[in-house]
Amino acid sequence: MGASARPRGRSEAGLSIVVPLFNEAANLAGLHARIAEVARKLKATHALATEVVYVDDGSHDATLAQAQALPAHGFDVQVVSLSRNFGKEAALLAGLDHVRLGAVLFMDGDGQHPPDLVEKLVGHWLDDGYDVVYTAKAHRESEPWLRRLGVKLFYALINWGARQKIPEDAGDFRLLSPRAAAALRQLPERNRFFKGLASWIGFRQIRVDYEPAPRAHGVTTFSPGRLVGLSIEGLTSFSVAPLRFASLLGVALATIAFLFGLSILWETWTTGKSVPGYPSLVVGLMTIGGVQLIMIGIVGEYIGKILSELKARPIYFVAEHTEKRADAETAASASERTAAE
Repeated sequence: MGASARPRGRSEAGLSIVVPLFNEAANLAGLHARIAEVARKLKATHALATEVVYVDDGSHDATLAQAQALPAHGFDVQVVSLSRNFGKEAALLAGLDHVRLGAVLFMDGDGQHPPDLVEKLVGHWLDDGYDVVYTAKAHRESEPWLRRLGVKLFYALINWGARQKIPEDAGDFRLLSPRAAAALRQLPERNRFFKGLASWIGFRQIRVDYEPAPRAHGVTTFSPGRLVGLSIEGLTSFSVAPLRFASLLGVALATIAFLFGLSILWETWTTGKSVPGYPSLVVGLMTIGGVQLIMIGIVGEYIGKILSELKARPIYFVAEHTEKRADAETAASASERTAAE
């Protein structure tokens, strides 16, 4: 996994909230305050201990300094700083590797995943016995039609022929029970697609629809080009559907070429006229050449994944790891009050 030692021990009782961060300095203080309120509610209603693991994925602003300065009021706080930007999948794994409490909840640091929904997710885990509680956008009416069409095509392709379907519109905002989190840690691959892996492990799963909050500060870094790249990464990391599509496309073109050849023979035998050769030859060569290049590209993507797995490089490196214990801060506050008195 990552080039970091595992925590000394994990407790099955409690909830660890993993928050990957990338240039989220403007959002962080407000998000931490909302998480603190949720932690107090969980302590009061479910007697549930909470910790937060912030994973700084190579931010270029003051995110790391602000995260290290956050107080641990009522819950433990860990800040894991990666040596560079390894991507969100690596940041999620780094958080998973460093949590101490059994259940794990993943949420983004941009404020669009509402902390107020955490209590509902925990209720499905503790009261209803679900192991994976995932969230999904209730609708995409505000998004451009082209993006909505792309999402539909992506899920249709990645679920094509898959035994375990990935729920459409499901996001990274989800809760894993202790045994589901333990199962996710056992998956060794380096080209990870978190949404797919969290569905693949099975167990009892339930969907919770929600309305994403508007981004509080800044703009998203996910441009259309980057979204296409992430889609290709997810498809080739988790599904063989592109290879199946390439094979079926080859069969379809071969069938069309065969039927076209029969039509040429029929016309020659019945009318004595030959089909003009140059246009049909050029079109056929261009079609076959284009399809071959597409297939080579698809196969190349999978060969690249195989090479990455064979190299077995660590998924991430940790540059800094700081911890703040809630009981330590409480003791420090008590000693300060005693000294003042």
